[in-house]
Amino acid sequence: MLVFLLRHGESEANVGGFINDDATQPVMLTTQGRAQAAMAAQALSSISFSHAYASHFPRARQTAEIILTDRYLQIRIDARLNERRSGLDGQPVEAFNGLVRPDPVRIKPVNGESFLEQMQRVGDFLDEIAQLHPEGIVLVVSHENPIQAAAALAGLDVEAAARGSLGNCEWLRLEWPQQPPTFCAGG
Repeated sequence: MLVFLLRHGESEANVGGFINDDATQPVMLTTQGRAQAAMAAQALSSISFSHAYASHFPRARQTAEIILTDRYLQIRIDARLNERRSGLDGQPVEAFNGLVRPDPVRIKPVNGESFLEQMQRVGDFLDEIAQLHPEGIVLVVSHENPIQAAAALAGLDVEAAARGSLGNCEWLRLEWPQQPPTFCAGG
């Protein structure tokens, strides 16, 4: 299976510098985020996606809808693609970064999850969709941390992945089961 794991476009949380790991909060794409998604759609226009998945978060669903305009694919929602649970919803992003900086792989915030736990849920998702769509070309719209977890699962050094970054509407292209990842600039 070939999978394109794409980070959502710029969101209100990105601009505001606050954590949003509660999918029930209506944090949407900005105008810039919608433009980024449109540019990613153009860059991916030659890819014949067979299936599409997104996290529960509105910003991921909005991005997927823009990318799939005129493609007539149903977007399946899967919680395993959700943002890393920090337990710090609404707080500044630096509150989370400062907390996990000493050990971004193993530190588990209160009411949150460690990077290793996130890797497990993302790996479970990838294994399941690989069984469902072994010859598929799958679009997955998610968030920076879950995509970095997928990169670690595909062979990137775990600490490098946990400390890494991925811009809005950039994507990771990988073959699953595990193959070396390839990062690509999006919009």
